[in-house]
Amino acid sequence: LTQENLPMALPELHPLTEMQVTCHTASVGSTPIAAHARAPFRGKILKTFSILGGVISAADAAIATAINGTAITGGDLVIANSGSAAGDFDSAVPTGANDVNEDDVISFTPSAATGTAIPCQFGAVIRRT
Repeated sequence: LTQENLPMALPELHPLTEMQVTCHTASVGSTPIAAHARAPFRGKILKTFSILGGVISAADAAIATAINGTAITGGDLVIANSGSAAGDFDSAVPTGANDVNEDDVISFTPSAATGTAIPCQFGAVIRRT
């Protein structure tokens, strides 16, 4: 192979020790429904995120995050209603209380938003420790 034929090297942005877990709710709107994901191994949550499935009509959606019922410091999400649309991505970087053990339950509990049933996907990026 010559230099011109070599594939371009890609940076390693996420090591193999990281995994993303996701869960889904049928509604972050007027009738909010919590969603839950299982931690696959012991680790630290590096990021929480949401991907909206529709338009929030009047108020921002507040998403409380927790591990086995204990709030994740800095992990809560806010989905702005202004300009909201399907596919909107929001994320937060936790600052504490973000250690998980295998089989811990990570919960995403929406509140405050208005509108009919607005689906949303939630997730967390976990680094194995």
